[in-house]
Amino acid sequence: MLSRFPLPPGSTIGILGGGQLGRMLAMAAARLGFDVVVLEPEPDSPASRVASRTIHARYEDPDALKALAALCDVVTFEFENVPAEVVERLQMLGAVAARGELPPMVAREVEQIQMLDDLAAPGERALAVAQDRVFEKEFFRSHGIPTAGFAPIATAADIAAALPQLGPRALLKTRREGYDGKGQTWVEGAGDAVAALARIGGKPAILEAAVPFVRELSVIAARGRGGEVACYPLGENRHEAGVLRTTLAPAPNLSAATREQAEAIARKTLEALDYVGVVGVELFELADGSLKVNEFAPRVHNSGHWTLDGCEVDQFEQHIRAVAGWPLGKTEALAQVEMLNLLGEEALDWPAFAADPSARVWLYGKREARRGRKMGHINRLKPLR
Repeated sequence: MLSRFPLPPGSTIGILGGGQLGRMLAMAAARLGFDVVVLEPEPDSPASRVASRTIHARYEDPDALKALAALCDVVTFEFENVPAEVVERLQMLGAVAARGELPPMVAREVEQIQMLDDLAAPGERALAVAQDRVFEKEFFRSHGIPTAGFAPIATAADIAAALPQLGPRALLKTRREGYDGKGQTWVEGAGDAVAALARIGGKPAILEAAVPFVRELSVIAARGRGGEVACYPLGENRHEAGVLRTTLAPAPNLSAATREQAEAIARKTLEALDYVGVVGVELFELADGSLKVNEFAPRVHNSGHWTLDGCEVDQFEQHIRAVAGWPLGKTEALAQVEMLNLLGEEALDWPAFAADPSARVWLYGKREARRGRKMGHINRLKPLR
């Protein structure tokens, strides 16, 4: 079968998820001439208000998935908690779609159902690996990528048994879900095992050794349909209460050896997963400049928001280019950028941010400013040193 790629302008891209990442992906797609269909359970989502069409349904809804497959030339996702089986189902629909299987409303609108190869990108394997922290660590280890020591946890006894190998103090995380510091707690010795497991709801977990890192870095990278890889300059991330607060990019005081190691890790990850699209890889830098992987996100990433104003082609356009089969764009930094997340009611100070000549304001269109909720971000630009 001849490849359908690259997709021409006028094609339709589907996005699973209607949050701020979906919104910025839809805006990037529109700029390149694509139409966007969003599948999102919640009404009035940020992405739905900039997309050409929204399907309001659960991600697992079979009729909604059939409609999405019928309307779109390729489908991607904006966050990693979309069930992996949903992406697998879309791949199957892309191969066997038939008009008679569609809901009547959609069937009237669709003139022709194409036989689609690679309907969803990235694929379901990347999601399945990223959604389970034990699988994720095992994946990295199997490809020679260094991580913290770890052990799978089902009971408090497992915690007590693992601590002698991992250290007297270790980090307990739920195996699935949990982000921005949620679903995790420090275990302060074997005597804390029962209480620690209760603090994360008794869910299946992973116990990770403490890493004596000097800072957290991240690399945003993309892989195209032809296997080409492009990496952005690394960012230095600073957190507050488990939530990313700022990213400085390009990361200051970064050695060439550390940068090359980060890019090698990103490349190996992308190639091992046969990945198409943008990925964010979070890294711990140790005192000697070596790196350990914390985790990866199979999507555009908060720490890559600096690229919106600091690069010729930002991470959102890069992702659309990759999944559509277009050439990847330039990743060199055009400026030194400090990205600051706006949490909760901080976004209400938008007049002051807008008056700052060094700041570029990005607001996500969320209706309610809740405590700790990411409502937007600003990028402050300085000339490159």
